[in-house]
Amino acid sequence: MRFKLCGIHFEISYLLLCLAAISVILGIFQSFCYCVLAVIIHESGHLITMMILGYFPERIKILLFEISISDPSRQERSRRENLLIIFFGPASNFICVLPLFLLYLCGTEKILPFAAANLSVGLFNLLPVMSLDGGQLLYIFLCRRRSPEQAEKIVCRLTFICIFPLAALGFVILFHSHYNFSLLFVCVYLIFALLTRQEKYY
Repeated sequence: MRFKLCGIHFEISYLLLCLAAISVILGIFQSFCYCVLAVIIHESGHLITMMILGYFPERIKILLFEISISDPSRQERSRRENLLIIFFGPASNFICVLPLFLLYLCGTEKILPFAAANLSVGLFNLLPVMSLDGGQLLYIFLCRRRSPEQAEKIVCRLTFICIFPLAALGFVILFHSHYNFSLLFVCVYLIFALLTRQEKYY
């Protein structure tokens, strides 16, 4: 599904729509919506910071496990600008958690799953994995004292170290829930992204 809005080309994966349909069948559509909204908040943090700094994306792809922002100017920006853009993705999730948790303390218990979704998305993206914000941030910090090639090798090694325990946890969650395969699928996607990666770091 493709459309254009405010000069930006948007593309929504049909696999995401299929996953939404499956979540309806399994009766977990509400949880699915919470996760999608948390991811949208996360990517909005990146996007808003990017626009504040004067950069605008050409294309936004809403895929199965991520929202990919086509950003041709990222290699031309300073490390400080890229650091801010990456940082405000997880930060936007954490900023949302605080008022949601306060509402929960005031007696609004239904808001707790949405707060948990934001916290999970924010923490997960801080893992030192190549395709996640944590890996990008680590790469930028490592480049201050090491060559880009050395920094990339370190992040790739940490990616493999992190992915396999996550995959094992994904199997445990799937075994106990009988339907929650999301973490396992994310791990498969991260491995695939690592093996087929063509884009450079920031």
